Amino acid sequence: MGRKNHTFSDDGSTAAAVHSALFARLPSSTERLWNALVYSSAYLSLIAMAEVVVVAVLLSVSPTPAAIVVGLVVFAVYANDRLADADTDAVSNPRQAAFVSRHRDALYVLASIAYGLAVALSVLGGPIALAITLLPGALWVCYATDWIPGTGVHVRRLKDRFLVNTIVVALAWAATLTFLPLAFAGSAVTPPALIVFGYFFLRVFTNTEIPNVRDIEGDRAIGVLTIPVVFGVDRTRQILAGIDCCTGALVVFAVATGQLSLALGLPLFVGLGYSLCVTSRIGRTDDVQLLARAAECEYLVVFTALVIVVLSG
Repeated sequence: MGRKNHTFSDDGSTAAAVHSALFARLPSSTERLWNALVYSSAYLSLIAMAEVVVVAVLLSVSPTPAAIVVGLVVFAVYANDRLADADTDAVSNPRQAAFVSRHRDALYVLASIAYGLAVALSVLGGPIALAITLLPGALWVCYATDWIPGTGVHVRRLKDRFLVNTIVVALAWAATLTFLPLAFAGSAVTPPALIVFGYFFLRVFTNTEIPNVRDIEGDRAIGVLTIPVVFGVDRTRQILAGIDCCTGALVVFAVATGQLSLALGLPLFVGLGYSLCVTSRIGRTDDVQLLARAAECEYLVVFTALVIVVLSG
């Protein structure tokens, strides 16, 4: 009897020790998972997939693999972009730069696999879907590198050209988000589709420049001209708020002319209200990193509002 009690006590102590060790590791494990999700750009893939769902609902497009393709492309492009900018990001975003440098080889492999899978899936949508899938990667080469593949010729990166840099990013993602679902579904480009394209072009433009506030010092160091570098933080806040208002005017036009129903327009207005709140904090908060993340989450706000509208309708 005594031996059994002693054995039970040891087992209980061992179990308690194991549980304590597991719980002690949970915070660090959760933190590592979060860092991998954020610093690798995987979270941007999830946001991009939500954006494609928003486009599909706005344009009444049936579900297709477009969301998966866009998610894979976004991960590949942004992972490669962070790899290319790891040295300069060490100034403005040292934790991300450290993560990217530490996992450089794995990110290269994962990014390559992701784009390969995206291209393979895009073939199912036909040649137009394939061309749209290749567009972000082709533009990224011109955006982030100073050489033309196969020629050895070096040119000035689009990333270094004022306004051209942000316009290229906005154009690439607005076109991909809007037209890839249409290509997969075999749908024509209609006036509502062009309005949705304009909406995403303006939104991506704004949400590209907000993180540039965080990167001012790094961009100045390497000669990259952005709106915050050229005009300063306060004027950037005013410019981006103006773009938000222009986006609002576009949505009002779409609803007033019947290109978009009021029910579907409401989630877009909710997102714009959120964006104006984020934009108003430019230059008024010390946590510019959090502000950049908050800007990227605008599409999740729109997605959530749209789900509520669809379920309640």
